[in-house]
Amino acid sequence: MSTAVHADVNRRDFLMIATGAVAGVGAALVAWPFISQMNPDASVLALASIEVDLAPIAEGQAVTVKWRGNPLIIRHRSKADIDTAKAVKVSDLIDSASRNANVKGNADATDDNRVVGGKEQYLVMLGVCTHLGCVPQGDQGDFGVVTGNSTTGGWLCPCHGSQYDTAGRVRKGPAPENLPVPPYVYLTDTKIRVG
Repeated sequence: MSTAVHADVNRRDFLMIATGAVAGVGAALVAWPFISQMNPDASVLALASIEVDLAPIAEGQAVTVKWRGNPLIIRHRSKADIDTAKAVKVSDLIDSASRNANVKGNADATDDNRVVGGKEQYLVMLGVCTHLGCVPQGDQGDFGVVTGNSTTGGWLCPCHGSQYDTAGRVRKGPAPENLPVPPYVYLTDTKIRVG
């Protein structure tokens, strides 16, 4: 009689474990679509890194490409743009941090710390104002290079008047930080990979 009771207990234990296992697998199968939908979609993953050919960008020209859903400004700066940016003292800046993902540590916002690999003619930065996320307009504002009746190289955010210089550093207005420089590397002398 004691063997029969013992066999029933084992059978009951087995049924409980099997039922629990089936319930656990069922719960996982039901939860999987909810968990999976939290992953980024294919269009976001495709834009995680992009390659940009810099060769077609003429000196003094800026192009805007889309990266991770945001405008990315790439400007082929002239010697005057670079000289104007280098002449600015870090102590005159609203934000003295480089905001460059490619520079280690908390580097100053010198012109050299706003570019990568000594390629100072190419400035790559996110085109999103650090005040409220508007898109700054190029070749405007008080901090570009003035030639005749036009200004080149600076940026002006039309919403609240934040102004950025030829290195993308905030110089005037309510924006608290310089335009960020994303992580990027040179694949060749005229081709970069961002991200």
